[in-house]
Amino acid sequence: MKNFFRAVRLALRHRLTICCVVFTSLGVACFWGANIGTIYPVVEVVFEGQSLHDWVKRRVAATEAEVIQHQETLDRFRRQRQGALSESDQSLEALALQEELVTATQTLQWYRWSRPYILQFTPASPFQTLLFLIGALVLGTIVKNIFLVINLILVERLAQLATFDLRKQFYRRTLRMDLGAFGEDRTPRLLSRFTNDMGSLTGGVATLFGKVLREPLKMAACLIGAGMISWRLLLVSLIISPLAVVLMARLAQSIKRANRRAMEDMSQLYSVLCETFTGIQAVKAYTMEPYERGRFHQIAKKYFRKAMRIITYNALSRPTLEIMGMSMISLAILAGGYLVLNQQVTLLGVRISDRPLTLAPLITFFALLVGSIDPARKMADVFQSLQRSAAGADRIYELLDREPAIVELDNPKPIPGRIGDLTFQDLHFRYTNEQPVLRGVNLQVRAGETIAIVGPNGCGKSTLANLIPRFYDPADGAIYLGGVDLRDVRLRDLRGRIGIVTQQTLLFDDTIMNNIRYGSPGASDLQVVEAARQARADLFIERQLEQGYQTVVGESGGKLSGGQRQRIALARAILRDPELMILDEATSQIDVESEQLIHQALRSFLTDRTGILITHRFSTLELVDRIVVMDGGVVLDVGSHDELLVRCDLFRRLYHATARTSA
Repeated sequence: MKNFFRAVRLALRHRLTICCVVFTSLGVACFWGANIGTIYPVVEVVFEGQSLHDWVKRRVAATEAEVIQHQETLDRFRRQRQGALSESDQSLEALALQEELVTATQTLQWYRWSRPYILQFTPASPFQTLLFLIGALVLGTIVKNIFLVINLILVERLAQLATFDLRKQFYRRTLRMDLGAFGEDRTPRLLSRFTNDMGSLTGGVATLFGKVLREPLKMAACLIGAGMISWRLLLVSLIISPLAVVLMARLAQSIKRANRRAMEDMSQLYSVLCETFTGIQAVKAYTMEPYERGRFHQIAKKYFRKAMRIITYNALSRPTLEIMGMSMISLAILAGGYLVLNQQVTLLGVRISDRPLTLAPLITFFALLVGSIDPARKMADVFQSLQRSAAGADRIYELLDREPAIVELDNPKPIPGRIGDLTFQDLHFRYTNEQPVLRGVNLQVRAGETIAIVGPNGCGKSTLANLIPRFYDPADGAIYLGGVDLRDVRLRDLRGRIGIVTQQTLLFDDTIMNNIRYGSPGASDLQVVEAARQARADLFIERQLEQGYQTVVGESGGKLSGGQRQRIALARAILRDPELMILDEATSQIDVESEQLIHQALRSFLTDRTGILITHRFSTLELVDRIVVMDGGVVLDVGSHDELLVRCDLFRRLYHATARTSA
């Protein structure tokens, strides 16, 4: 429950709302107990053919007589027993008589205090008194429900505010994580925590400030009322309650474990759904619908079994509380019935009441006891909700407590006014200990120079480029920009000077205008159009799309072709006016004619900028000053196109293979 209470602390920040929740919960509890308490005057007064006027006068007279009698008994005891008993025995009996006198005196004072108000505000006839009591009961019920409605709204508001704060924290921390963390925590896993687990946590916080606060107060109001009638009889009735607490604690642990397993299966369900819907074209192309249905069936069935286990535990909690409650009432009926029927004040030698109980207070005692069982029954739902919420909180904070692998210094160094040489020094990198990707890379890219990195798939080209904006940090070695280690500069300053276009182009479900402006929110519409023109995207935007720059591209840019998406992404990078441009297969999905146009734009745009191009298309090499050949995570050679054709076997093979493919 530790992580759950960390979320609860977020709710505690909203003090005014909490004070209102507590106040309305007290209002519900007080009117709950008071409404049940109206049974006493109905039975004691109205059903005896009296009004409250008659009853209070009779009670004052009877209690005055009782006080006089107790006083006389005490005085007589002191005179008759003087010296007859030991001093300790005499003292015990005298104390018992003194206690009876004090109780009777306090009761008399209460009757005398209430008599003027009863005579002034209540009717004088029995039937009118019944109408008055029923009216008070109805009014009390209305007021109680007003408090309840306000309480439910405030509790839900508090839970939503706490979840709102936590959801923002979780989103902020997730965005801070390095790319490696997103490789480990796939999208479905994160979505499951943002939706299913967060929803469970909201329900738990609402339960804590709702039922967990309100129902025990209602129970306390009833138990206090019952205790005022006979606290000793109440203790006898509650003798089995510790057993109920132990049983419910055991069930709570089982429910939490079952909920955590169910949430893990729900994450797998999200994974299957995301994979199937994202890859629906492949599913249909290879007629894999039966396989996907079977896979979904297995995961859904696992979740069904876990859900049924939770339902079973929750179902067991209800009869457990009900049996314990009925046992408690049965004990009270047996004990109370014995005392009333035999007009006794002791049970098994233990004093239960100061005076013999009558029917009216005993019925009221039973009613209050039953009134305390209803909140206890409602608390059965609390265990399932809280344990499910606790399991959700554990899963959320499991990710929220992580620290990103990319750490910024407290006092970062500034980047020089203009980006200087980019130097890779003895660079090593691995995604896992068993998977070395870069091994001792040494390379210098001069400021304003454009280089191309070529090599077979998996040789480390994209990984090397991803180290520049610090999507990852090297395991060994360093990267220097103008003589400053990239790990010593502020991430925002570094990435603000870099433009990136990758083969896997991602557009947002927004307009083309906003997609190009993404990353440069202060750019004007004219600047956006100019960037699109440089990327040769304005041709299809203005001629082929009815709404032009206001066209919504759909999820992941699905309404555009691959080449169109790449030109939009290129325009986005151009608009940022970066000092260092990284193009990772940025023209891989563009036709030859568009490629020539983009090459013209890049040739102009890359002037006086540092450019790094990763490509398999040798036509792009006409844009670069030097070519870097990589294989197996190492730099094999660096030189011009002609130099490498002469001295680098791998480059020569790649060139001829590309030429044959083009032919």
